[in-house]
Amino acid sequence: MDEQLHSPARRLIELRIAHAELDGRIDALAVPVTDQASDDLTLRRLKKQRLALRDEIARLERASDPDEPA
Repeated sequence: MDEQLHSPARRLIELRIAHAELDGRIDALAVPVTDQASDDLTLRRLKKQRLALRDEIARLERASDPDEPA
């Protein structure tokens, strides 16, 4: 049971959920508002986090795929 809690497949699911949540937050912040300077900084930080998640997802997917035979 404990092995399943820390499996790469579970981690991949958690990362995909976090990525989707960041997408929603980024979409909500993309709407023009009055305090543009602070929202721009927040938006840039969220996009950077999303990119890091995307990279981690890609790394886990590559690690979970079996090597192709030569």
